[in-house]
Amino acid sequence: MTELTPFKLPRDDDLRFVLHNEIHTRPSASIGLPALIFYVAVINREVTLQDELKHLQQLPGQSSCSIEKLKTNFCQIQFESHTLIWERHTEFTRYTIIQKLPDEVIWGHAFPDLSPAVATGSEWLESIPGKTITAIQLVILKEGMDDPRALRHAKLWLGDSSLIGAKMGRTATGHPHSHLMSNLRIDSQGFERVLVLASPETSPNRAGRIAQRILELETYRMMALLSLPVAKSLGSKLAQTEVQLVEITQRLEKKVDADEVLLKDLASLAVQVESATAEHSYRFSAARAYNAIVLERISEMRESPLSGMQSVGEFMQRRLAPAMATVNATSDRLGNLAQRISRASALLRTRVEIVAEQHNQQLLEKLTRGQALQLRLQSTVEGLSIAAITYYVVSLALYVGKAIKALGLNINPELFAGLMIPFILFFARKTIQKIHQQIND
Repeated sequence: MTELTPFKLPRDDDLRFVLHNEIHTRPSASIGLPALIFYVAVINREVTLQDELKHLQQLPGQSSCSIEKLKTNFCQIQFESHTLIWERHTEFTRYTIIQKLPDEVIWGHAFPDLSPAVATGSEWLESIPGKTITAIQLVILKEGMDDPRALRHAKLWLGDSSLIGAKMGRTATGHPHSHLMSNLRIDSQGFERVLVLASPETSPNRAGRIAQRILELETYRMMALLSLPVAKSLGSKLAQTEVQLVEITQRLEKKVDADEVLLKDLASLAVQVESATAEHSYRFSAARAYNAIVLERISEMRESPLSGMQSVGEFMQRRLAPAMATVNATSDRLGNLAQRISRASALLRTRVEIVAEQHNQQLLEKLTRGQALQLRLQSTVEGLSIAAITYYVVSLALYVGKAIKALGLNINPELFAGLMIPFILFFARKTIQKIHQQIND
């Protein structure tokens, strides 16, 4: 094979290879049949990568595990008798132990107690950091699909309770590639038990994809249902808040309380709703995302009826759909309540602004009347000032006339002062007008 000469492309974006390789992360395992799978998913809230690394390093021969390796959020560890797959997600971490089915497990006979491989015994499982949200024992056989007594034999391990199941997928010949059966109940060991009867020609890759769909389906179902208790507890609080909002709206309409009191009450309600929204909006959004993945995994299973059983898709939708409807209704109810409070607050603010504008207009009218009165008073004062100035200046002119007469000039002081009055009035008026003009300028 000739070596290809690479093209000279523009400089790679910093995220090109990270985004490209994302499609290859978390690959499905290759599982040789018959197989026994122990699966545990734990909520990793307050659990760091260092905590999980420390726990993984307790396994034989895993002292070389590094934090850099775990930062990819996927790690597959191969042991002599089994495989351990570690996967970290945003809210949970998955531990999958794949091992060969013990020889003592014989189809048609009662299953013995199944346990994980020695290297990952019960003590190691018990010390996994986090809180268990899903635990499954999955047995995949490559026989039993054509056994008319398959249901009776399956109950030897799954129990006598009613089972759900379906035929899954299609082979090249148009036949299903496997049968799925489970009661989806938690046994005394804390595990759900799932049995898959695969066709003899099932490849390890197909077996890995089958297991991955089943395990993810149940995990995402549980993660979606985490929001149901939140929605139920929030329902009563929202009902109380809605009643309070109706009361405030009625008081707003009837004007029985001061606007300041109403605004304070509305602000208190708004704080409560915003707090609930900030606290729970992520949980509700995550529930919708998880539910979408559940529906996708059910679609990928391509179920067809298995005689005498309810299919997994029907069972899930009958139980999961009402729960998700409750969650979505609560989420919508919370958003609508916030909008209603916002509209009521807007109406109250509008009323307050109108009242404030009326007060401002009345105040402006009072100021206008006061300024007019002040102007008239100022005009009166100016007239009196001119008269007073004229009087004092005329008095000075009379003294000047008397002084001139005392010097020996023949002058009548009173006549001199009287003749000066028009000139003094004119000069005083012009002086005041000039002062006004300078102030205005």
